[in-house]
Order: sequence, then C-alpha cells, then structure tokens
Amino acid sequence: MILTIDIGNTTIALGGVKDGRVCFIAHMDTARGEGAESYRPRMAKAFSGAKHQPVRFEGSILSSVVPELTDVIAQCAAEYCPAPPLIVSPKIRTGLVMDVPQPEKVGRDRIVDAAAAAAHYPLPVITVDMGTATTFNVVDERRHFLGGVICPGLSTGLRALNEKCAQLPMVRLGAPKAAIGRNTQECMLNGSILGTAAMIDGIAERLEAQLGRPATLVVTGGLARFVVPHCRHPLEYDAQLMLKGLAALYAENTPAKKAGPRRRPPAPSQKET
Repeated sequence: MILTIDIGNTTIALGGVKDGRVCFIAHMDTARGEGAESYRPRMAKAFSGAKHQPVRFEGSILSSVVPELTDVIAQCAAEYCPAPPLIVSPKIRTGLVMDVPQPEKVGRDRIVDAAAAAAHYPLPVITVDMGTATTFNVVDERRHFLGGVICPGLSTGLRALNEKCAQLPMVRLGAPKAAIGRNTQECMLNGSILGTAAMIDGIAERLEAQLGRPATLVVTGGLARFVVPHCRHPLEYDAQLMLKGLAALYAENTPAKKAGPRRRPPAPSQKET
C-alpha cells in the first residue's frame, strides 16, 4: 500500500492506495508554524481512526501547496515508510508537457490533478478542484498542460462576506432550496453554490472555445459535492482524483521491483568413499 499525502491550505489529506484503489482516507487540519513534534501524534491519531489501520507502507508521495510544511510532514511520513516521500514537482515524470512560461511556479496540486485526469479521461480535459481556492487546469489532446484559472473557493468567499460586511452572518454550506433566496442566509448560500456552479459552466465554455473543441470536464475537491448537482455542463465527478493521481505518479517515478535471478540451492556435499 502507498501512502499519499496532499497538503492543502485548510486540510491535509492522507490516503492509502493499493493497486489503484483508495483503501482509506484520513484528514488533519493544516496548522502553519507547527513542527514535526506536533504533527507526529496528530498523524498517528488520524491513522488510528482509519477504516484500514496501516502499520507500514511500501512507499509514499507528497504534494504540498504549503511549502513551510513540506519537510515537516515528510519527516512524519518517513516513520511509516522505508524511505522519505517522493515530493511532487515539475521535475518528476508526470506524462505531461508543461507548456507554461514558469512551470516551477505551478501549484503542486494542479500538477497532480492534471496528470491524473490526462491519464484516466479522454483528452482534451479540464479539471476543477474545489478547495480553499477553486482551480481550473487545461490539458490539450497532445498532453500539454496549458495553464488554467484560479478563483476564490466556496468557503473563502463566504468567510470574506462575513468578515467584510457587518450585517452578513457566517453561513454553513448546504443545498439551496430554490434559486430565489427568501432571507439573508438563503441569499448568501444561493450566491455561493449557484454562483459557483454558473462560474464552472461559464469558464468551461470559454476554455473549450479557446481550445476549439469540447473537453472532458472533471470536477473534484472537498467542496465539489455541494456544487456538482447544480452544474449544467456535462461533467465527471471524481472525489478521489488527487489521491489516485498521487499513487499513479508514485508508480511512474519509482523503479518497479524486479525479481532477482532465482538462486539454485547448493549442491549436497559428497562424502568420500
């Protein structure tokens, strides 16, 4: 089993993947400024609550959009694996051509999303990952990563309204009852959920127009489940795209274990007669 780690701005996702199947997912809150001594017990607690409690992994891979935590989490993960984690960067094999001016500045999560979608869905493909930010990535039919779009995430937008507007409350995400809100909370929820769905539909259409052809739209991320039912553009919802992509990148960049030559048993000693 491979340990896959996705360090996001809000949450750190830990996944156990075996033969392309996600066996368990555990989460920790992202806490900047804390060291390995703080994350070790939190990681152990996260694993203890997993359905399939892991003891050791054959290897691990880590993607991070919080650089200050990359080495910290890598140290903790190394205690469960025979070697330190493989770190996602534009330098590893992804199966993509990074056709952007500064590939080293592309978010690691975006690289994983794009590589995973290009490997498992018809090209061209557009990914939408809904977390703290909502990110769009575009891969053309030649497997060239062309770039994309970055927007504020659902919770980020609602939090900004609460913090910047004195009379607007904090609203919990849920399913809108109707397009027309009947009170402040409903209006804010509709603006967030339906507005994001319309944004995904509209941006996808504009990206396809620039590509000059339809594309497969793949939506993922922790907040996607609230929005996907309200999108009108045809799409694929893949909640585990990131973890499956990490496991695939690990396999692509790790030499396969080869069986060594079979050793012949020693010949029996012959006694002198």
